[in-house]
Amino acid sequence: MTIHLSIVLFLPLATGLSGALMPRGTGRWAVLAGTLAVLAYVVVILVDFEPGGGLQYVTNDDWIPELGIHYALGVNGLSLFMIALTAIGWVACTFVAAFSELERPRLFFFHLALAETAVLGAFMAQDLALFIVFFDLMLVPFYFLIGGWGSGDRVRATTKFVIYTLSGSLLMMAAAIALGVLATPDGGSISFLLSDLRERSVPLGSQEWIVLLFALAFFVKAPLFPLHGWVPDTYRATSIPVLALLSGVLSKVGVYAFLQIVLPIMPDGSQHWQELFIVVAVFSILYGSVLAFSQDNIRLVLAYSSIAQMGFIVLGIFALEEKGAQGALFQMLNHGIVTVAVFLIVGVIAARAAGSESLSELGGMAFRAAVLAGLFLIIALATLAMPGSGNFIGEILILFGTFENKLVYGLVAAVGVIRVYQGTMHGPVGPAVESRDIDRMHLSALAPLVALVIALGLYPNFVVHRTEQATTGAIAGARVVGAAQDASAAQEVSAVP
Repeated sequence: MTIHLSIVLFLPLATGLSGALMPRGTGRWAVLAGTLAVLAYVVVILVDFEPGGGLQYVTNDDWIPELGIHYALGVNGLSLFMIALTAIGWVACTFVAAFSELERPRLFFFHLALAETAVLGAFMAQDLALFIVFFDLMLVPFYFLIGGWGSGDRVRATTKFVIYTLSGSLLMMAAAIALGVLATPDGGSISFLLSDLRERSVPLGSQEWIVLLFALAFFVKAPLFPLHGWVPDTYRATSIPVLALLSGVLSKVGVYAFLQIVLPIMPDGSQHWQELFIVVAVFSILYGSVLAFSQDNIRLVLAYSSIAQMGFIVLGIFALEEKGAQGALFQMLNHGIVTVAVFLIVGVIAARAAGSESLSELGGMAFRAAVLAGLFLIIALATLAMPGSGNFIGEILILFGTFENKLVYGLVAAVGVIRVYQGTMHGPVGPAVESRDIDRMHLSALAPLVALVIALGLYPNFVVHRTEQATTGAIAGARVVGAAQDASAAQEVSAVP
């Protein structure tokens, strides 16, 4: 089947531009139609994708040949479900936003559409320079979406978000340029194609600092401790549909790039920093879990809970074991869907409490909201990794890939969503709470997400089968390096009299 990724990639931007030129009340529907069309394309790709077939639907054209930069797109087992997560998240959030009262709606939906194109581009890019273009492009629409349609101290929030993200991007750009130059063989031509970079070699010393610079950029984007300083202000100020995408989808770009770019191209450097990155992951799990338990604001509870969950994903990646990597990728998909659903539920809850998002002022909402409480309960149980949920599969795979005694990390990382559920659905009725069930619009957005959470738990093999070869290949080089180091260390020990 012929599938042109460029159509999928630029369809949101095209509808965003069209919507910006339409009458005020109709532009949003054009953008929503664009997101639905992208989702339809992605469903076709999911069905047509050949497991174990390597990179598929490839586009590879010269873009800036003098610099070795190509317009190269493709889908493999690593990017397949990240593209699907993007399409699913954007449909749900654009749908909710389309029924909301917004100032300057045409401009809002243009930036929302541009953001989808940027995120899709980052997941489809098969050229390192092209990946950086889309990685940096994501900052532009989110800058305007947070600063233009946020609330509270949105200027401070936007400033922090830009400073942190842009600093990380500049470090990554320097690292990428160095990687392309240092990997160029004598007498050869520079190339930023990921396939070329995987075949070339970079000295160990150079790999070490290049990997570290990439990691700093990705840890900011995730975010992970201690590079999460932009999170509290940004999560407070951002509107719910935008925040759902920021936390559920955008946060996956960096950790995905570890598997797609860093580990396959620089296995020695990745192995060198393995212990440090595991320490960062564990600290993020513990730090995020403790702060999630101590917050009163719903958004901050979920923010710190997400930091813990992202730490768990990074732990699975840098275990450098096949099951850990598969679990990390599976958990990216699970966490993304659950997070989008949770933040949309937060919007429903706040609307029933005069805009309050304080747990101390909420409670008893389940009294006349059985459907809302039921949907929220399914999502909350999924975050606890209950058997039958996708999170259970993801966490079990990660734990098999790391250490059995890390089970506590997986459990404490989920306390945030459970605390929000208990604090809003049960207990004494809050002073401003109106207990009424979910409306049809939000139900239409949330029901498919909840159904996906259940489906992933019941049939995880649909994902695992299509990602197994790609995740195994991503960590293969670093595993070989680690095994060689272990063998060398064992020989040295045996040689000691």
